[in-house]
Amino acid sequence: MTAMDERDTARAGGTAPAALEADDRRYVRELALQARAASRKLATLTRADKDRALEAMARALAAEADQILAANAEDVARARERGMSQALLDRLTLNPERVRQMSEGLLAVAALPDPIGETVSMSRRPNGLEIGRVRVPLGVVGMIYEARPNVTADAAGLCLKTGNAVLLRGSSDALNSNRAIASVLAAAARDAGIPDGALQLVDRPGHGAAGAMMEAVGLIDVLIPRGGRGLIERVVAEARVPVIETGVGNCHVFVDDSADLDEALAIVINAKTSRPSVCNAMETLLVHRNVAEAFLPRAAAALRERGVELRGCPEARRIVPDMAVATEQDWHEEYLDLILAVRVVPDLDAALEHIAAYGTRHSEAIVTRDYVRARRFLQEVDAAVVYVNASTRFTDGFEFGLGAEIGISTQKLHARGPMGLEALTSVKNVVYGSGQIRV
Repeated sequence: MTAMDERDTARAGGTAPAALEADDRRYVRELALQARAASRKLATLTRADKDRALEAMARALAAEADQILAANAEDVARARERGMSQALLDRLTLNPERVRQMSEGLLAVAALPDPIGETVSMSRRPNGLEIGRVRVPLGVVGMIYEARPNVTADAAGLCLKTGNAVLLRGSSDALNSNRAIASVLAAAARDAGIPDGALQLVDRPGHGAAGAMMEAVGLIDVLIPRGGRGLIERVVAEARVPVIETGVGNCHVFVDDSADLDEALAIVINAKTSRPSVCNAMETLLVHRNVAEAFLPRAAAALRERGVELRGCPEARRIVPDMAVATEQDWHEEYLDLILAVRVVPDLDAALEHIAAYGTRHSEAIVTRDYVRARRFLQEVDAAVVYVNASTRFTDGFEFGLGAEIGISTQKLHARGPMGLEALTSVKNVVYGSGQIRV
């Protein structure tokens, strides 16, 4: 019986919870201490060192694609047996194209400038001191994420490029996939000269290890959760380690009465149906009353052709009577599925009020040809990304030129929006003197 089998048996059969918690804490502490030691070495690597490793990791992913896909097929089969929704299955599923994208993402990160060591600012004080701010790694990054095996590769690549060690704790739904990807990446990185402990999978089922990561003050420098509302809220509420809150995406598109309705239709279809299981997909459509009669029947027909279930307010249902009734909960919902809430609003002010009340500060869009309304929307909407005449689906690190992303931050401190290399750095103040003393 393997160590993992023994742990699973204990969880299923009778070891006391307190003993399991202590075991999880010891396990996470050991990993974090290895990561801390590795992070000190990572911080000194040159760009050439890191890029050489990233390129090796990209080649390894491509070479071991069959192994990774076989492991993923096991996860998908088990998830399907458990009745996982189609939207979540889409997040979990890998195919040759998605593995290729993971490999290309690592190459894209390698091609980006290295932020570590960059002088952010430099000034000279009246007493002759020269004070600068220089980018440095965060140290040890902990990732806690759900059913997205591509996050394993994205996080590993971004952390390596920025000189951070990373602890990767994926969900049990993707355990085989994450094991395969992390094993391939870690071996390639090690062969390329990256220190042991720089990239580690927290390879335990259950919630104990995640809880231990949340408590690992002084061992893990920052936690980044990626997943559904429940996971993110739990990490934000329970973690003692600093957290960068990433995006629950209740995203809106508002079709103004000045909009080009053909353009609006294309944006709405893309925002909802191109990949409904991701956080930048539209969940609520707001339509100005003056164009609702002309726009909603067209939009409803096009969305239904693509399998979308519509839930509407009374005015929307008057125009499209066979819509389901939207409840108060629907305005709050991140469906991550082919379901769309629809509301007719009297004007821009009402749209702004709705977004302020129900939005999650992720991505919001207006379709309009009115410059003043576009400017108001940009200024008044409180979100990480605000669009005029474009789909919310562009909220993505690759689309923003970041190579990949560690997540999409919906908070305002440290980082906001798609987080690439810069978001995984801090600054160190460096002071050059010539014998000055303070009097």
